[in-house]
Amino acid sequence: MDQVEIFKALSNKTRLQILSWLKAPAENFPDHTPVDFENIGVCVGQIQLKAGLSQSTISEYLSILQRADLVCATRVGQWTYYKRNKEGLENLSKIINTEL
Repeated sequence: MDQVEIFKALSNKTRLQILSWLKAPAENFPDHTPVDFENIGVCVGQIQLKAGLSQSTISEYLSILQRADLVCATRVGQWTYYKRNKEGLENLSKIINTEL
């Protein structure tokens, strides 16, 4: 993954908030079902409600984070769920620790 693309993905306050919210989904989305955050993640609609932005904006933000390998998506029926991508975040940490 291109470092510039990763840092571009992180250059937006709402995208940073989304990553932070997904770090502790049970705390940040207490009314969300299913509660299997570890395996499934959080529904786009719940993220959109918390952010207070349009669904199209949140979907675009999540796509940017996904292209940067910072989140991963799981499709369940008509719904898409997002969670943090541990490997992508570990890669980001390595970039910061070794190259910057």
